[in-house]
Amino acid sequence: MKTALVIIDMQEGSFTPRTTRHDTSGLVERLNTLAGAVQWAGGSVIFVQHDGPVDDPHHPDQPGWKLLPELEVRDGDLIVRKTACDSFLGTSLDATLKSNAIERLIVTGCATDYCVDTTVRSALARGYATIAPADGHTTSNRPHLTAQQIIAHHNSIWADFIAPGGPALVCACADVPVNG
Repeated sequence: MKTALVIIDMQEGSFTPRTTRHDTSGLVERLNTLAGAVQWAGGSVIFVQHDGPVDDPHHPDQPGWKLLPELEVRDGDLIVRKTACDSFLGTSLDATLKSNAIERLIVTGCATDYCVDTTVRSALARGYATIAPADGHTTSNRPHLTAQQIIAHHNSIWADFIAPGGPALVCACADVPVNG
């Protein structure tokens, strides 16, 4: 089964002193390792970047639109641009996956409770076998929950999500199956 690693919104504008994220450096290290494993196994790595409106830190003309410099973007990696939480909505993601015969997605990135959650649900609704690494996404503390609580909550939801192809597989990045 051909696999794609989808890395969502790991952009400079999402990781500022005002928007601290849980375990940023650990997440970047795990994503770099996972991306290397996916490529080695013949899969694809797709970076999804949010295009914000004018005056937004994620606007393509702003420095915050750039991917974190610590991420290892390799030759052959793909870029998909989005304007909503759903990485499929109004983007080339589904067509890119189909043209590359991708059947299984590993969905990672920022923020757990927004773009990652929406994309996991959208992938499952489209029938993709979906893996959501438990330690492959991050968010910030919110007034009502800590980042760790939000991450744990979403991992639980995705592992029990009712969808045509079943729920997402939730496991550690180190345990993600990248072959067949």
